[in-house]
Amino acid sequence: MDLAATRIFTDDVDGMVAFYERVTGLGATRRHPLFAELVTPSGTLAIASTRTVAAMGDSGMRAADNHSVCLDFRVGSPDAVDAAHRDLSEGAARIIQEPADMPWGNRSLLIADPDGNLVNVFAPLAAG
Repeated sequence: MDLAATRIFTDDVDGMVAFYERVTGLGATRRHPLFAELVTPSGTLAIASTRTVAAMGDSGMRAADNHSVCLDFRVGSPDAVDAAHRDLSEGAARIIQEPADMPWGNRSLLIADPDGNLVNVFAPLAAG
């Protein structure tokens, strides 16, 4: 079994797509006005309207109500984490934690997407 994608349900597909396009530097593929995908070399982030939830039965999915998942985006170097901070702090993201060196060996920037989901932009401190 392979993990095919991570999907975020939102009331504002356009806003979320714009946010994640800026974070990743990728263009989203819009398969439908209610659904988009950003395909990275290591996985796909899908963004779906809450209007699609009814097709999933009684799943209990709600937008902007995540309290347990963080999306991790690896960048090429610790300097790239700092560059992302400079770019994203100019109105694109709510900064949760400024870039910091973590005890497990990563430099991390924690931000929130428009729905409040936690996003970690990180790079290992040591090559490898």
